[in-house]
Order: sequence, then C-alpha cells, then structure tokens
Amino acid sequence: MGRAKSRQVNLGGIKIGGDAPISVQSMTNTDTRDVASTIEQIKQLEEAGCELIRVAIPDMEAANKVKEIKEKISIPLIADIHFNHKLALRVLELGIDGLRINPGNIGSEDKVKELTELANKKDVPIRIGVNAGSLEKELLTKYGAPTAEAMVESALKHVRLLEEYGFEDIIISLKASDVLMTLEAYELIAKKVNYPLHLGITEAGTEWSGTIKSAVGIGSILSRGLGDTIRVSLTGDPVEEVKVGYEILKSLNLRQKGPKIISCPTCGRCEINLIGVANQVEEKIKNLDTNIKVAIMGCVVNGPGEAREADIGIAGGKDVGLLFKRGEVIEKVPGDKLVDTLLTEIENL
Repeated sequence: MGRAKSRQVNLGGIKIGGDAPISVQSMTNTDTRDVASTIEQIKQLEEAGCELIRVAIPDMEAANKVKEIKEKISIPLIADIHFNHKLALRVLELGIDGLRINPGNIGSEDKVKELTELANKKDVPIRIGVNAGSLEKELLTKYGAPTAEAMVESALKHVRLLEEYGFEDIIISLKASDVLMTLEAYELIAKKVNYPLHLGITEAGTEWSGTIKSAVGIGSILSRGLGDTIRVSLTGDPVEEVKVGYEILKSLNLRQKGPKIISCPTCGRCEINLIGVANQVEEKIKNLDTNIKVAIMGCVVNGPGEAREADIGIAGGKDVGLLFKRGEVIEKVPGDKLVDTLLTEIENL
C-alpha cells in the first residue's frame, strides 16, 4: 500500500509525516489542574504504547500545570486550546511540545501573529483542528450544513493565516462523526496541501460502537495512503483508544507493535472452548513487545493450513490438539495442556 509523502514535522522528538511511522496518540480525560491524576493516567497510556498525549487547557490554572506534568512523563505533551491566545503563549513559555488550536477562534490576526512568532521561536508544531460540529457560521451559511468541502475550506483558511506569518510546522485534522464525510474531507485536503494529517473520527461513541466506527473510518483513510498520526476517540478509558489504534495499524500492516492473534470463529467441528482459550491467550500475551503472529484454531482439519503464516499456533481436537509452526505440525499435545504449551513456546520465541 503506497503512502502519500507529506511534509515532516518534529513534535517533541516524535517525527510526524514523511517516512516516519504513523504514531498513535490519545487525550487525557482527567482535569488537567489535577496534576496527580493527569500524570497517573498518562503513565498508564505510556505503558499501553501511547506516543503523544494531549491535555485540555481551559484556563490559566491548567496552563500553569504544564511544566509540572511534563517533568513527570516520558512522551510529548500537546495542549488543546480554544478562544484564549494567552493560554497558548503561557504553555509555550512552559515548554509544551505541541499545540492544537483553531486559529479562527483564537482571536484577532495580531494575536495569531504573536502566537505563531513564539511557536516558531520554540520550534513547536501547531495542529489546525477542524471539527464539523464547530465550523464558522459563514461556511455553514455558504454550504447549508457541515460538509467535507466546508471543512477543507475552513482548514485552508487557517493554514494560509499561519503561512502568512511564516509558520509551516503545521499538522491538519478534519474530523466529523460521519465516516464518509471525514473520508471525503481528507481526500480533498490531500490534493491541496502536503502537510501531515492527523486522523480520527470525532465523537465516535462508546468502546464497542466507537471502536467499529473508528476502525472503518480511520482504516478507510489509511488504506488510501493518507495519514501520519491517529487518535481513536472513545467514550471510555483512553487506554482503550491506544489499543484500538494499534490494532487498526496492525490490520493494515502499518505498525507491528505487539503480537497479532489469528483465531477462527468456531463451527460445529470445534471440540474445545476456543473462545475461552483465545481470550486467555490474548490476555496473557497482550503486553509482549514482539510482533509474532499467534494462531488459535478450533479444529485439526483446516487449522494449521488456514494459519500457515503464523509463527506459532494450536489447533484443538477431542482430548488432544496440535502445536504447529508456520503451518507445520510439530507436536501433539493433550487438550488440557494446549494453552500452557502454547504460552511456553511463545516465551521461547
């Protein structure tokens, strides 16, 4: 799958765009003013593999906590700011790694100029975050409703404003809760600029429905070769956003962080509790820092063949199962020993 070549920016040591790996990011749902809780959640996200983290900065009290938070975390910190350019100036002074703003609601052009000058001086990228739910009134009047074209026009207006003041370390996002509108918006913007793209489906929903919607939406955009960093937006624990993000990338062979499990849906031939076995193995190996493929198949008829490209796997049978590598059977194992045997072999690998 070809990938569009975008301009590369450096955000706190993480390269975004160009030939850099597609990064996975998230956003805290703690009160940023509660430093202890925010740091604790970021640590959990770091452990899950989060590479960039964003925090909301609703007021100056939250802005003033940035330095303290940064000192206790290991990944770049991004400030999400609206309406008050002084908050952006303050976090820049305190060493923020990235900004997410909408230049159209940050104030007058003089304020935008002041902000871009300081961001340039500090080498801090700015993400222009366009959201279908908060488009400018004139664009809603022009197009009659939120549309992909309206989102792109909004983004380009903001891009030109930053460019006017000599600022080019720009990242763009065009998010809607409508998957097809979001897809169209990214396809349109990619024809007009080569800035790196931050992908996401906004207000995607709960962990179950939001995961499906995000996988379809983000996956569809990525499959077009577009996208340089992603954030899955779920109503729930942001750690799940990171997990889902990596699974989306793994499914398209764009990142290979952690093991990949191949398992069959089961049928009438299955004579073991395959669902329980698959869940048990997945739980045991979820934190392994390896990109091996593990197959968990329900029967010995097609199991090894269907999972021929797996590094290691099991195929269950009645009271006995097969342990196989790369589709080749290497051992018969008692049924009650299948899981332990598989886990031992994974550890050996």
